[in-house]
Amino acid sequence: MAAIIVTKNTELMQRIIEEIKTCFDPEIPVDVWELGLIYELHLDDENNLKIVMTLTSPNCPVAESLPAEVENKCKLVAGVKSAELKLTFEPTWEKEMMSEVAQLELGFM
Repeated sequence: MAAIIVTKNTELMQRIIEEIKTCFDPEIPVDVWELGLIYELHLDDENNLKIVMTLTSPNCPVAESLPAEVENKCKLVAGVKSAELKLTFEPTWEKEMMSEVAQLELGFM
């Protein structure tokens, strides 16, 4: 499942995605973007960012810190006015949501 991306500012969105790719689940050596944990990114005309994200499981040991890290790093991207992250578990994350890069890295392909 690819993330839903809504924006008119594709250059800023690309910088946001690159920043998200610096966030890793410490138990899995793959970034949260490639893992498919980012479900939606909405960047409005004023550069306010809304992020919808999940975790590999509701009991994930980094349930408190990882979403905060993603939100905080996105706030620091030059040009982003604000960033707000919503954590969801619908739909439930499954390994098929990972990119081919992540699946290769983890030996699923």
